[in-house]
Amino acid sequence: MSVLPAECDVRYRKHRPALPWTVSAARASDVGLVVPPREISRRYRGGIPETSSNGMTMCELLGMSSDLPATLSLSIAKLAEHGGPPTSIKDGWGVAYYEGADIRLIKDAKPANDSDWVAFIRDHDLRSSIAMAHIRKATVGEPAYRNAQPFARELAGRMHLFAHNGWLPGIFDSSRFRSVQYSSIGETDSEQAFCALLDQLRDIWHRPGDVPPLEIRLAVVSSFAQSLRALGPANFLYSDGDALFAHGDRRKQAATAKVEPPGLVFLQRWCRGSEQGLVTSGVSVEAADQTVTLVASVALTTDPWQAFAEGEVIAISKGRTLLRHPYRPKE
Repeated sequence: MSVLPAECDVRYRKHRPALPWTVSAARASDVGLVVPPREISRRYRGGIPETSSNGMTMCELLGMSSDLPATLSLSIAKLAEHGGPPTSIKDGWGVAYYEGADIRLIKDAKPANDSDWVAFIRDHDLRSSIAMAHIRKATVGEPAYRNAQPFARELAGRMHLFAHNGWLPGIFDSSRFRSVQYSSIGETDSEQAFCALLDQLRDIWHRPGDVPPLEIRLAVVSSFAQSLRALGPANFLYSDGDALFAHGDRRKQAATAKVEPPGLVFLQRWCRGSEQGLVTSGVSVEAADQTVTLVASVALTTDPWQAFAEGEVIAISKGRTLLRHPYRPKE
């Protein structure tokens, strides 16, 4: 059996009771250096933000979808190393787990190696069928709790999550991305994008308990993603608690230092109860017939991860890739 990443710990616990409390909140992220919104047009040269001293500017994304509740315990520091040279994660990080229609969100603006929350995640089996993690390298908005991702908002009686990797110069000046119903708490372009997406989703989410057809949700997310790509690299994860949507665009590749596809990759694995399961130094799915799909900024193991086509949106539910929307440039 092939193994999954060494950056997370996914363990199925069939009879383990859920934890009796919730850590919740939400907000933003980006990539690179801290830049106040008013300086975006001046500092984004040729669409690429100035790099930090290690030459890497991109945030890191990780999403998980499983057909059974699984435990995702992250090694935040090791996850960050996959996107470039090992560095201190000093600009913020976060991880969110769905609990039915609600979420358990844990994030911090402090360096990961100084955060008690990292130890908390490591020491608890936080089970979920959908989980999302983000590591921030700040470009727009200072390192602060309000600017750490994933972001969360309520719509139609359930929590929606969003995490973004890239940079979106011009979003604050674009009327297309001004939200009527939702306001940003932080200063990032990522949170502005999330608020704009939620405004569009309000047209299909009407009443609590009524989940729109997956095809309609994918159409809205795909149309939004196409508009966002016109501003800059726009890799993102979005979830409504029923499905995980992933949009792969472009990212600054460690090997070439060029901004090019793929922006995301994914890996799907089936575990059978008769097998040992998926085991590696940080990930295991134990003793259950279970399907798990992971989406990440870069491949986390030597397994055959599949690359997203530029502009592709994939809808994943219960560990399976159900619908894929390839990007077709307008004639």
